[in-house]
Amino acid sequence: MPPRPTASLSLIEQERMIEAILFASAEPLSLRAISSRLPDGCDVAEALETLRARYQGRGVQLGRVGDSWAFRTAPDLGFLMQEATVESRGLSRAATETLAIIAYHQPVTRTEIEEIRGVALSRGTLDQLIELDWVRVGRRRQTPGRPATFIVTETFLDHFGLESARDLPGLAELRAAGLLESRPPAAAMPVVAGDDDADGMVLPQDLYDDE
Repeated sequence: MPPRPTASLSLIEQERMIEAILFASAEPLSLRAISSRLPDGCDVAEALETLRARYQGRGVQLGRVGDSWAFRTAPDLGFLMQEATVESRGLSRAATETLAIIAYHQPVTRTEIEEIRGVALSRGTLDQLIELDWVRVGRRRQTPGRPATFIVTETFLDHFGLESARDLPGLAELRAAGLLESRPPAAAMPVVAGDDDADGMVLPQDLYDDE
């Protein structure tokens, strides 16, 4: 493969090239992926930051998704896209609770998920989240048995418009918004084998597809 050309480009020219690359991409791109398409000598990190500032306040904004970058509709205009973004499938209550636990407690093991929910976790629940590419297997714990841990993916962050899991709303914010009911700690509830759809932690009701 011939070496990439080296060019002395102004910051604005670099921004235009990055803008074109991201606009044409169907998924978020990492800084490395963007750099591989540009001539040598480009300061991709600086160009991305100035491009993001340029789009502030616009209907479309440039944002980070984990370690990647993508153009997305401004959060306050999401209501305009509701008809075009109807979900083709919903999550069961068990899957919704499991996803929330992983997002807020990652990296977390299967046993820890069951302790927080207060019910046993069926294999199909994790399989569904992994199939959606919202959850993946993380590093194994350096404890007896070396259990696998689970973490959310960049696909999950992208779907919910988050730069990182740190941007998830806190419990105080959820309670203030009336989206989190008060209930005795789930860890105090007995674990019922196979009862994967029984009541566990209480989550925003508008996230439930079924009971």
